[in-house]
Amino acid sequence: MYCGGMSNHDADIAESRDLARMIVTVAERARADFAAAVEPLGVPVHLARTVLLLGEPQSMRYVAGELACDPSHVTGIADHLEERGLAVRAPGADRRIKMLNLTEDGEALRQQLAEAVNTKAKFAGQLDAGQKQTLRELLGLLLEPRSSASAQTTGSKEKTA
Repeated sequence: MYCGGMSNHDADIAESRDLARMIVTVAERARADFAAAVEPLGVPVHLARTVLLLGEPQSMRYVAGELACDPSHVTGIADHLEERGLAVRAPGADRRIKMLNLTEDGEALRQQLAEAVNTKAKFAGQLDAGQKQTLRELLGLLLEPRSSASAQTTGSKEKTA
């Protein structure tokens, strides 16, 4: 694909750029599809994502980790969920830990959101189970800390050399 006047270095850069562009495009499509699926339910995306995480009570720190945001941001999300009657905060086993629990209304909304996402925004729905597993493994490799990924890449090159 990358030939002609390109050096190996130029080809590697072009290939990296192509792969990065494709990953970003897939992520943007997944976000847009999710937003379109939940929009008819009148719930902002950040609240919908949180409600879907709460199949069982979760610590606010866990929610922050899953949403990839600062734990202080989850306080605002919890405030909005409580204002809408969708969730309540409760102390965890350790009183310093705050748990976020769905109310009955929150659980009903969670079911509606799950159905909407499953029918209108099923990520990678065109892939079969084996392809999804391969994608999961490849993305896992890309998400490993760089030092670990570099060691694997170096090890792979040594094995094939």
